[in-house]
Amino acid sequence: MRIAVDAAGGDHGPAIVLPGALEGARRYGVDLLLTGPADEIRAALAKQNAAGIDIEVVDAPEEIGMEDQPALAVRRKPRSAIALALDAVRDGRADALVSAGNSGAVMAGALQKLGRIRGIDRPAIAGYLPSMKGKTLVLDMGAVTDPRPQHLVQFAQMGSIYIERALGVSNPTVGLLSNGEEPSKGNALVQETFPLLAAAPGVAFYGNVEGNDITRGVVDVVVTDGFTGNVALKTAEGAAALINETVRRRLTANLWRKGLAALLYPAFREARKQLDYAEQGGAPLLGVDGVVIISHGRSNERAVASAVGVAKLAVEGDVPGTIARLMATLQPAPRPEMALG
Repeated sequence: MRIAVDAAGGDHGPAIVLPGALEGARRYGVDLLLTGPADEIRAALAKQNAAGIDIEVVDAPEEIGMEDQPALAVRRKPRSAIALALDAVRDGRADALVSAGNSGAVMAGALQKLGRIRGIDRPAIAGYLPSMKGKTLVLDMGAVTDPRPQHLVQFAQMGSIYIERALGVSNPTVGLLSNGEEPSKGNALVQETFPLLAAAPGVAFYGNVEGNDITRGVVDVVVTDGFTGNVALKTAEGAAALINETVRRRLTANLWRKGLAALLYPAFREARKQLDYAEQGGAPLLGVDGVVIISHGRSNERAVASAVGVAKLAVEGDVPGTIARLMATLQPAPRPEMALG
């Protein structure tokens, strides 16, 4: 299996992406296709231990910045790292893409070059938030900020397939994010979506869930619009950082507490790891005809390595193929052509 990695992406570029990609390749036993400025990539590789990893470097002299208009940038910069990595996935030279670059450009490029799965109207970014029972899959996290009810149904179907095929969760339950559990609660989008989800094939619908139900782990999958999902993600990241910093300050306030903290350090390290976004590494863009993993722009080496693992699991679970097969069963049968007399 070969994973294409946008080596130029993220806030730090090859200096961080390359060591992370190499660690991911070693940890998960995959090969790499690296896109970006070839000279810069090879210079960075020379400083790393890449023994035993099959690496292909694809020169990408054009750059898509965070300020670029996504759809136009992909078309106007065909030799960018994002565009060439997606070309490799489309052409079968790579099995998946991992990018911490311009997420809008990754989404636009994936739609242009890989296309949507038939029966899927809008793609969705599926990411995890920590919960008391482990993790809760939330989608959409930013791909579609103003979806229609049928889009949320498709998000629920895709999220159920992803968590089952890639992560082995049997019969995952799905909740609809609202401001109350009752079917009458929520805005117009939520109220219109509720009966559709209740009748949707391939969805074990639990009902409405509230924001605190995400962290309680009440359901396996939570569906919402991309605006709300992205706000929830950023809020969770901020809350995790606040908790970590508050605990650190309180435990280092005096010598007695520092001594106690030293004894409890393993437990605190495990808790910090559970709350760290780098442990997930990246979120799959579901609904496109290929495996595309979108990572945080500020991803560190550990996050990039984890994203490579997320990509491998999605490929092994044949997530796009399984979504396509489910959607095909939901399509109306073609009408027979009338005989010509």
